[in-house]
Amino acid sequence: MTPFSQVRMRKASVHAAAQPGRLGLHPADATAHARWGMTSIRAPGLPSAMRAAGFARGLWSVALASLPGWRGRSFTLARATGAPHGGDLQPSACPGPRGRQLSLSAAAVVNSAPRPLQPYLRLMRLDKPIGTWLLYLPCTWSIGLAAEPGCFPDWYMLSLFGTGAILMRGAGCTINDMWDQDYDKKVTRTASRPIAAGDISTFQSFVFLGGQLTLALGVLLCLNYYSIALGAGSLLLVITYPLMKRITYWPQLALGLTFNWGALLGWSAIKGSCDPSVCLPLYFSGVMWTLIYDTIYAHQDKRDDVLIGLKSTALRFGENTKLWLSGFSVAMLGALSLVGVNSGQTAPYYAALGAVGAHLTHQIYTVDIHRPEDCWNKFISNRTLGLIVFLGIVLGNLWKEKKTDKTKKSTENKIEN
Repeated sequence: MTPFSQVRMRKASVHAAAQPGRLGLHPADATAHARWGMTSIRAPGLPSAMRAAGFARGLWSVALASLPGWRGRSFTLARATGAPHGGDLQPSACPGPRGRQLSLSAAAVVNSAPRPLQPYLRLMRLDKPIGTWLLYLPCTWSIGLAAEPGCFPDWYMLSLFGTGAILMRGAGCTINDMWDQDYDKKVTRTASRPIAAGDISTFQSFVFLGGQLTLALGVLLCLNYYSIALGAGSLLLVITYPLMKRITYWPQLALGLTFNWGALLGWSAIKGSCDPSVCLPLYFSGVMWTLIYDTIYAHQDKRDDVLIGLKSTALRFGENTKLWLSGFSVAMLGALSLVGVNSGQTAPYYAALGAVGAHLTHQIYTVDIHRPEDCWNKFISNRTLGLIVFLGIVLGNLWKEKKTDKTKKSTENKIEN
């Protein structure tokens, strides 16, 4: 091999190691391949033919790696060409996109979004969709109860309210973080929130809030006039709720009044107005439900809340938390039973209430209020509880048609006889 050829091959190897991403190799793999070829040239104890063959194998691996579709196969290639396979060639040990597992979780979707967009998505809590579910589910209850007997809920309204729940939950979280940014910096769990961490300025969050509220207004304008006025009435609660933890030990009650507004709005969107005999006990049951799950949630931060002077029902109830939550559970189930009676619900609905009662019993009497991770697990389990109620409403409503058909046949038979 001529000196000129050696120089060209050395340049090719260094170029490959310097641009691993362009060639589809992980940096450690590309460097190892190039080093393997260069070592083969410099090894003084090898015959020239063997040194040339070793370098050819290294250069061939780099050339193949530059072909489309070759990304991620450098480890197999290294084994095939006889390259050493030490720690710098372990395929799963290298961080980065090549080792990222495909996931459809909300957090994974947010992490895969363009980097400048990620702080805004986290500000909306799109990486933690449990809050959106808890805001949306009372809407589904109301829409389901307002459906005609024997019919499924209005899918258009369900999708419309789902979109509204995402936007209004995002707006509420933005307002909350704007109010609480100084407090969030002092709490371990919230210190990484975008505004507290400095990823988004207060002005940027204010502009973002305006965009979310504008889109939410667009959703609201798709409803009837009664519902538009009713929906606009919730904005005061959305804005003032974050302040309640500064002045009262019952901020969870304020959250309940805010989060369950959809129990009123869903019915009016279908029927054109609220039926107090159904909507008010439904709203009350949702408020009791929020007091249950958000008190459990608040126990995660009670030590930090004491230090920085914030209030919550977790601090108010203390060791008597389970007793208070039991009372709220009884009130919730009683209100849902009244909803069933006033709306003419059937057996599947009451069976669902039985399952809800069992879920609440297990949730309350097994939660360890001194373990934040257990509080979080019990908190997110409330999505299942809300879905059970919705399923019971849908099945109970479909059961009405069956009963109606039987009644009609019985009536016809009596007439014929």
